[in-house]
Amino acid sequence: MARPVVLSNGTLHVGINNFGLVHDFHYPYVGLENHTLGRGLRHRVGVWVDGTFSWLDDGSWHLDFSYPHTALIGHAIATNEKLSIQLEFDDFVDSELNAFVRTVHVINAIDRDRDIRLFMHQAFVIGDSRGNTDTARFLPDSHALLHYRGDRAFVISGYTADGKRFDQYSTGLFGIEGHEGTWRDAEDGELSMCSVEHGRVDSALRFRIHAEQNSSERVQYWIAAGTSLREALDIHQKVKADTPVKRLDITADWWHAWLQPTLETAARLPEAYQKEFITSAMVLRSHIDDRGAIIASTDSAMLNYGRDAYAYSWPRDGAYVLWPLIRLGYKDEALKFFDFCRRGLHPAGYLAHKYRSDGALGSSWHSYLHDDNVVAPPIQEDETALVVFIFCEYYLMHPSNELLEEYYESFIKPMASFLSSYIDSDTHLPKRSYDLWEERFTTATYTVAVVYAALLSAANMAEQCGDNSSAVTWRSAADDMHDAANKYLFRDTTRFFAKGVRFVDGDVQYDETIDMSSLYGSFMFGLFDTKGAEVRKSVTTAITIFNQIENIGLPRYQNDAYRRESDNAPSNYWPVCSLWLAQYFIEIDQIDKAKRIIDWVNEHAFSTGILAEQVVPGSGYSTSVAPLAWSHAEYMTTLMDLLNDGARDE
Repeated sequence: MARPVVLSNGTLHVGINNFGLVHDFHYPYVGLENHTLGRGLRHRVGVWVDGTFSWLDDGSWHLDFSYPHTALIGHAIATNEKLSIQLEFDDFVDSELNAFVRTVHVINAIDRDRDIRLFMHQAFVIGDSRGNTDTARFLPDSHALLHYRGDRAFVISGYTADGKRFDQYSTGLFGIEGHEGTWRDAEDGELSMCSVEHGRVDSALRFRIHAEQNSSERVQYWIAAGTSLREALDIHQKVKADTPVKRLDITADWWHAWLQPTLETAARLPEAYQKEFITSAMVLRSHIDDRGAIIASTDSAMLNYGRDAYAYSWPRDGAYVLWPLIRLGYKDEALKFFDFCRRGLHPAGYLAHKYRSDGALGSSWHSYLHDDNVVAPPIQEDETALVVFIFCEYYLMHPSNELLEEYYESFIKPMASFLSSYIDSDTHLPKRSYDLWEERFTTATYTVAVVYAALLSAANMAEQCGDNSSAVTWRSAADDMHDAANKYLFRDTTRFFAKGVRFVDGDVQYDETIDMSSLYGSFMFGLFDTKGAEVRKSVTTAITIFNQIENIGLPRYQNDAYRRESDNAPSNYWPVCSLWLAQYFIEIDQIDKAKRIIDWVNEHAFSTGILAEQVVPGSGYSTSVAPLAWSHAEYMTTLMDLLNDGARDE
């Protein structure tokens, strides 16, 4: 299930699902400690009116979502024609306070007065824990509910527009001892007023509204998050004293200020792309933790069906997310990410597969041990190389001696030294590592391209620092790699770049799968001439193999089975890979072909502008995580290439 609305301030991150319900609640890191993780933890919203009860997720509501405020403030309209009720939500995570706020506009769309009861439900499993050790209790002094466990506390409260506080509450158990949850207690329109419960607990509040005919009332609701009860209560009191309306204005102002570079660039784009460009920038910012981690996706829905989700910081995804922001002139996000990567750097000079938001190693399926008795770091070498490359691009835009003094010796030099040493002495190509897609242990064409570009960039930086010995070593390694790439990587048999190559006992073994990353890496990182025969032939092959003229969308590679509907179904399309081809068309000035792909991506965005990782052929439905930060990053990069604004040097 996608998240059509994501909200964040860099510490607290909330995902709203297709039913308008809280389904992800990350705190105190973006992407780490999702306190509503997994099935059965959505925060339900319900309405009792005229003796009938309805939950927003019971199938009787129609919902529309948008970001209408040029800020990361979600707007949802939920309409129930049978009940003649409409709920309008304005949702935001406060830009200064760790508070999630919902302003609910309750509309009585019938010509008689009615008693309407709005129920707000909360279900936490605090700290990603599966233990039954949480507590929920009513706080009479604050007229609020408290959920807590250890050093995590959430205070929930609210009132109506005329100042009336919620008039009923209850706490209870869910998912254990035969209990479905306190939300069931609400379905007769009344709550049992249980003031405390411990174990696996949930809670509910009731706001009672007297709505005159064809009129409306507003309810203000919030969850204040803290690492102690005192902190959470302080935030609760601040929201209450300022009022949620004022906090919304403060948050909108913060986003308007942060978006200025984005808005200036968006104004130069074709009108059809402006809104999606702005939304993409906000989505990228929402996935950046204040301590530097850049999360691939905070959509936890995959945990319901697999072993893990995407709430990790892959160095590669982070670098791609930074690229459009750097080009727009943003600095803080990049520097914090570089600091984050430096803290996680292995003593040998490489970056790990992925990291948690707190900097700890993320889960991985990569092994040290491989066939042919090979022992190698469990990494994707392209991740280390791409971070080197993006840092050097950042330096070119913001050159300073202070930047070199801060990062060259402690960050760039160790990584570039690793890249130049992790090379096969016979072939001059990088030794094997896991490929871009985390699947195959090989020397991938994409990896060769990024390592080549990183070594050249690092050599230029070494010269700036007076480290001529390193500059010579790294440039020499890059030159040898370039020659080897021309010898080994393009395959006349397929008229395409090899996905990967292995050298075993003097024999060359090729993986000739048609993979879009091989094409993209080859031209984007300068390993092959964009207008050269190898790239042109590869583009023609890709268009033919994937029937791109008719389908527009492109998969990652031939017969990609990841999340496709069945064994016989075609591989899913990836906006990322499709936009790579658009970037190629822009490079060779075939703008109409590029716009055709950009338009296709626009057509497959959610109403809020959210882009998924994949699109199902035929149906056009989004699948896998949504949003995927990388999809939004490539969208922005493609449009900036279209403007030729801060584009990569030829």
